[in-house]
Amino acid sequence: MKTSFPILATGAALLLGSTALAQDIAIDKDDVAIGQKHYSPYLDRSYPNRVFFGDTHLHTSYSTDAGMLGNSLGPDEAFRFARGEKVRASVGEYAQLIRPLDFLVVADHAENLGLAPMIEESNPDLLKNQWGREVHDLVKNGDVLPAFVKWGEAMAALTDPLDDDDLTRTIWNRIVDSAERFNEPGVFSAIHGFEWTSLPDNNNLHRVVMFRDDAGQVEDLVPFSNYDSSDPEDLWAWMQSYEDNTGGQVLAIPHNGNLSNGMMFDKVRMNGEPFDIDYAERRARWEPLYEVTQMKGDGETHPMLSPNDEFADYYRWDKGNFGYALKTPEMLPQEYARQALARGLAIEAEIGANPFKFGMVGSTDAHTSLASTREDNFFGKATITEPGSGKERYEDYIVQPDVLGDDVAIKHYQTLASGLAVAWARENTREEIWDAFERKEVYATTGTRMVVRVFAGWDFEEDEVHHPDFAAEGYQRGVPMGADMFAGPEGAAPTFMIRALRDADGANLDRIQMVKGWVEDGEPMTKVFDVAWSGDRAPGADGKVPAVGSTVDGAEFSNTIGAAMLGGYWVDHEFDPAQRAYYYVRVLEIPTPSWLAYDQAFYGNLDLPEDAVMVQQERAYTSPIWYTPG
Repeated sequence: MKTSFPILATGAALLLGSTALAQDIAIDKDDVAIGQKHYSPYLDRSYPNRVFFGDTHLHTSYSTDAGMLGNSLGPDEAFRFARGEKVRASVGEYAQLIRPLDFLVVADHAENLGLAPMIEESNPDLLKNQWGREVHDLVKNGDVLPAFVKWGEAMAALTDPLDDDDLTRTIWNRIVDSAERFNEPGVFSAIHGFEWTSLPDNNNLHRVVMFRDDAGQVEDLVPFSNYDSSDPEDLWAWMQSYEDNTGGQVLAIPHNGNLSNGMMFDKVRMNGEPFDIDYAERRARWEPLYEVTQMKGDGETHPMLSPNDEFADYYRWDKGNFGYALKTPEMLPQEYARQALARGLAIEAEIGANPFKFGMVGSTDAHTSLASTREDNFFGKATITEPGSGKERYEDYIVQPDVLGDDVAIKHYQTLASGLAVAWARENTREEIWDAFERKEVYATTGTRMVVRVFAGWDFEEDEVHHPDFAAEGYQRGVPMGADMFAGPEGAAPTFMIRALRDADGANLDRIQMVKGWVEDGEPMTKVFDVAWSGDRAPGADGKVPAVGSTVDGAEFSNTIGAAMLGGYWVDHEFDPAQRAYYYVRVLEIPTPSWLAYDQAFYGNLDLPEDAVMVQQERAYTSPIWYTPG
């Protein structure tokens, strides 16, 4: 796939022959003013120069596992909240963001889309369906749980109990209409999408499907569901058919894999066949991104996989799948981003294509219609865990212990408020945001709105990271996050320029780190390097930078430690030009209170379990930059 990055073009000084530029560069003739000089130096700049924060994975009452469990807020309320309006949550508390989001994907589950609202309104088309009338009557008689269980049985049997495409289209079009009402190019992007809920053997393989297009192309769709197939290859075929039939564009974002029991980045296809180049290319084409962090745990890495990484133990969910099978150690490398990225390099060396060549974003997976990601404004994973819901806010089971007991149980107090998807683009439009996702010029945060940027090249100098034209030089002489670089000048090693700016309403920064993955003797390898850090700390004998310290006192902290901005310059002195490699940046904030600490301060004694996380370090993960020899 070709990725285009129009660059700063002044006269003939385009440097198109530089080996530092690793991808094809397409420059629109309108962006190049040969022979002209302007007083304003910005007229000819067409590279991405703005950063946009959003959520690509939010559920409303139109998801049956939200609407039938108390969520009364539909897509309209979800978009209003994301745009910064005050909204009354389903339990009754008012909610509002500290600042509006820039974009939102309402990604309701495709399976029996809109069942709860149809029951609420006694939809006549629903009542014509025998199964629909049965669940409707149960709910209206107050038997909500039996109705939900009845739906769950149909889901487990992979048999659509309604089997009515016309009804699905009607509900889908309501969501489309809502997005159209709230979409405002240049101000807020309401992006069309849904979630495909694959759950083979109760292993989570969900994907969010995200469209570039407007209503004219997406209306009247029947979203692909788990009733159609649990195999992602069938989802990709549906996506190909959509593009062929409409001329539109679509991509899929896999859910973080820590409840997949090793299936998210399995060694074989779902049909049991080995990877081949066709599979690898299709997977990389349709799934350019990975949701590395969200409320149900963090998916960057695991302490067993990264024993020398002191920041690896971050909200890990490593007991099993959705309560029916325990986790075993050999599953872990097939669930986490860092190891999957490295395995992808090894697979590429073997078959000629990389199936795990993905960028990284975060999102919420909230089922409350409220895309809240700050620890001090956490409205829960589900309506039953919203503020004001009492002990259920902490004790509600995300993973039930019914089959295997507490060995697999995960409760709501173990969730985190994560996360956000962040895109570098020129404008806040559906098309610009989607294009940033497709070319992987995006990054993930655990909820903080820190600004992070990285460029790789062959000849950057250390002082250039501090230059005001940092980005212009980065695009002109190198590549940004999500891009590829190939062989450079003989004897050269990759050089990186990195900038990180704290959230304006959040915590100072602790450090910038570079995560490198490569293949050595056929084996995937990874390593973490400290690049820049706050204060006058110095690496110890083990080469590690000491902890930044902590100012946390209950639900309070101060920015008397850390730095508001960090700039990093890094050279890979261990570079081997014959080895495939990837590089991504991780930025950490200073320690801050978790949502449990804020709840403790607000509600009083909560009697939380001993393993409750009261202090954490928010972080960001950029999409990688890949190096390929030759």
